Formats: sequence, structure tokens, C-alpha cells
Amino acid sequence: MKKISIIIPAYNEEKNIIPIYKEIAKAFDILEAGYIHEIFFINDGSVDTTAGEIKKLVQKDKMVKYIEFSRNFGKEMATSAGLNHCSGDACIMIDADSQHPAELISEFIKKWEQGFEVVIGVRKKSKSDSWPKKLGSQIFYKILNKISDIEVVPGSTDFRLLDRKVINEFNRFTETNRMTRGLIDWLGFKRSFIYFEADDRLNGTANYGFWELVKLAMVGFVSLSFFPLKLAGYFGVLISSLSGIAGLYILIGKYIFHLKFASTFSDAENLAIFIVFLVGIILTFLGLISLYIANIHSEVVNRPMYVVREKEI
Repeated sequence: MKKISIIIPAYNEEKNIIPIYKEIAKAFDILEAGYIHEIFFINDGSVDTTAGEIKKLVQKDKMVKYIEFSRNFGKEMATSAGLNHCSGDACIMIDADSQHPAELISEFIKKWEQGFEVVIGVRKKSKSDSWPKKLGSQIFYKILNKISDIEVVPGSTDFRLLDRKVINEFNRFTETNRMTRGLIDWLGFKRSFIYFEADDRLNGTANYGFWELVKLAMVGFVSLSFFPLKLAGYFGVLISSLSGIAGLYILIGKYIFHLKFASTFSDAENLAIFIVFLVGIILTFLGLISLYIANIHSEVVNRPMYVVREKEI
């Protein structure tokens, strides 16, 4: 019997716990014999009755496990906790809000049985996504694929299957600022894709707002590429070159060829323009470099990624 671990991060999902449990149970009911499963809920510091709903299932079904965080640590940490503790021959990560279709679990397992070690769910479209979110997603993937050494498929989600060998390698990562799907893509292994259309969220509102997505994007840029850091040096050379050419043009045009355009700038104005421009560039890239310094600080401090308040595994 092969064991499949279903990992479900949950934050304030009290109305979605029972429905997603039933959907997963139904998905495994139609699977051919030879598979058992465990459902691993990670309660990410919910402030509603999510914990109580999960505990009801734990008492009812011995294959339901859970970990409860001491506070909200974020979806990336919750997913990592599930990967750290699951015991299956493979795992499938799925959201609690039913936007990831549980009926595709059998398709993921078929791909796995064909020899693929990572099966990635790629969202073709989502009924609940606004156009700013869609545009932001397209821009994010284009930039990330340009500056990163790994290829990230646009629309790829955390809805994916990982073989046990992939799980074991993932659990060797120690960084605390992480983008889970990016780290999985970095690992490589033999990959396949399943395309799906995301339905509307079953109950409640999305916990990942605009700023959470922006923060995740910045973590992805900083953790998966050194290009932004190198960009400061590239811009420094570019700005210095342009400033030197502009300065020579004004100097030669004003004092040698007496050009009318160049003569309209006083020495103080010329100096002010260059100082303001260069100070803006310097401040921009100091902010960029500070992201890397902050990342280094987080890793050096070496705090635990999450704190477990209670668990049943």
C-alpha cells in the first residue's frame, strides 16, 4: 500500500475544513485499490474556530493529523511544517478554500506512477482573480524568469505532488525567508504539469491580500536571484557614464562652443540636477541592498521557522 499525505495549510478557514475533508475523501474513494492517505492540517494561528473543526475530524478519523502554531507564521511556514512532518511516500499540497480541485488528486497520482517526481498544478485562470492581480502575476513571472537561474512556469501554484525523495531534499533547506514553490523548482527532479481552472473560493475571503503577495514576490526575487544586487553596480556604471557625458556636453557647449541651450544652465543648476538625480539612485539601491542585508540578518539569527503549540501526528 502506498501512502499519500495531503497537506492543507489553514488560517481562519472554519467553514472550509469539513468541505475540503469531504472532497478529499471522495477523491480517494474513486481511486483504485493500493493507496492509503493521511490528511495533515496545519492551523496557522487561526483566531476563529478552525482548530475546533480540525479536532472534530481528528477524533472521527485516525488518518487526520494536525499541527497548531502558537501564532500566525504565514502560509510558507505552514506548508514547510507539513512537509517536515508528513510520512507518505508522496504528498499533495492543497489549499483549504477548494480553489484547488480535489478531484484532480487521481491525475496527480497517475503522473507520479508514470515516474514524475514533482507534479505541478498550473492555474490557467481563476474566476475570483481581479485584473490587477492577474497583471501583477504576469509581471512577476516574467521578471523572475529573466533574473533567476531557474525556470518558473507562469501560473504555477502550491497545488502540487512531491515524491518522498523530493520531500527529503526540501527538508534540508534551512532559510527562514522562503518561497516554497520557488525552492521546489530549484531542486529540479523530473517534473510534469496539470492545468486547471480555479473555482471561486468556497467560503470566506482570501487571506493573501495585495501586500502579502508583494512581500512574497520580493522574497522570491531576493532568495532566488542575485541579479537585483548586481543591478546596483550596473546602474552605477550607467549613471556615471551618462552623468559624465552630460557634464562634458554642458561644459564644452557653454565655455567652448557657446551653444545657446547649454548656456541656459547655470553652474548651480547643473550641480543641483546631477546631485538630486544621483542621490535618488543611491537611495533606491541602498533600499535594494538593505533587502539582502535583512535576509542575511534573518538567517544569521537562525530563529525557528515556526513554533508548534499543539500537534496530533
